Amino acid sequence: MRKIFSFILGLTVLMACTNTSQQEESETLSGLKKSNFETEVDGKQTHLFVLKNASGMEVCITNYGGRIVSVMVPDKEGTMQDVVLGFDSVDDYINNPNNLGATIGRYGNRIAHGKLTVDGVEYDLPKNNNGHTLHGGNGFDGKVFDAVQTNDQTLELTYLSKDGEEGFPGNLTTKVTMTLTDDNAIDINYDATTDKETVVNLTNHSYFNLSGNPENTILNHVLTVRADSFTPIDSTVMTTGEISSVEGTDMDFRTPTLVGERIDNYEYDQLKHGGGYDHNWILNNGGDVSQSAATVYYPETGIVLDVYTNEPGMQVYTGNFLDGSLIGKKGVPYNKRTAICLETQKYPDAPNKPDWPSTSLKPGEEYNSRCIYKFSVRK
Repeated sequence: MRKIFSFILGLTVLMACTNTSQQEESETLSGLKKSNFETEVDGKQTHLFVLKNASGMEVCITNYGGRIVSVMVPDKEGTMQDVVLGFDSVDDYINNPNNLGATIGRYGNRIAHGKLTVDGVEYDLPKNNNGHTLHGGNGFDGKVFDAVQTNDQTLELTYLSKDGEEGFPGNLTTKVTMTLTDDNAIDINYDATTDKETVVNLTNHSYFNLSGNPENTILNHVLTVRADSFTPIDSTVMTTGEISSVEGTDMDFRTPTLVGERIDNYEYDQLKHGGGYDHNWILNNGGDVSQSAATVYYPETGIVLDVYTNEPGMQVYTGNFLDGSLIGKKGVPYNKRTAICLETQKYPDAPNKPDWPSTSLKPGEEYNSRCIYKFSVRK
């Protein structure tokens, strides 16, 4: 009798452990497994954090690169859709260097020729994109942030970028707070301080596809950018220093327009240089975070994404350089133009263009940038 009891007890414990394990493995709506994001990089532990709100929306974030890995939102039928590109494991991010969903720093976008002058001193930065510095060189996307999930809806990420990292001056202390609000918005606040004059321009590089299926392109997404002007680029995708009106050009998205309507007009030098859209628009909202800077809408799912920011600019990138070599979540290859990025920012190469909004940060000052990605549906 005692043996039978011991057997039943052992079986009960085994089943309980199995059920607990299954529950842990399936506790994300997107199907991501937390265990696939547990590893050690440069002596620091990586994890997957899950934010959920009262509306049933879910956002998964890893502290490896401060990356948004999945965003589950309801479509017009109430079906949950994952609307960002990403990978199923932290190893995939490590083995395939990229910016999917990442927190970008120290400097989002490009700095011309990898040259930077701060407080009269010239600094050389890594040249990783057509002879220019892109997204801080080997930037924050490959760093492990310290992370604290303060509640079900808020994650705090911190990172100390040491003086001289990737050539930038000053010890920069960065804090990124991501909050999932009950009205289905991802509210991202960036804060930073330094002990030596430096430059900083932080942003998020999520790749959005509002169809919920990254096998679809975003050419049938409807885009509105509330901007009367943009900063033109040359053949190396570097800003020329000009500010041009969108009036009468293929850059005019002031009224809702299909992303794919004019994207292949390579007779227009701006689209030829970027291989499509890869440009900074100068936003009309004047830094008022209560006014929508841009809207993306996909009629089939009814999902709408509004972007709000206190930054003066926003880079719109249409996945022109995706080529199918990245195999994403659930084994789907990420092909050309299967996502759109909306990166709120100061202008590209602003440190070398003194007439543009300053990216300088000095000791005693506080950098603050805010970006809100708000989701809704149209029936």
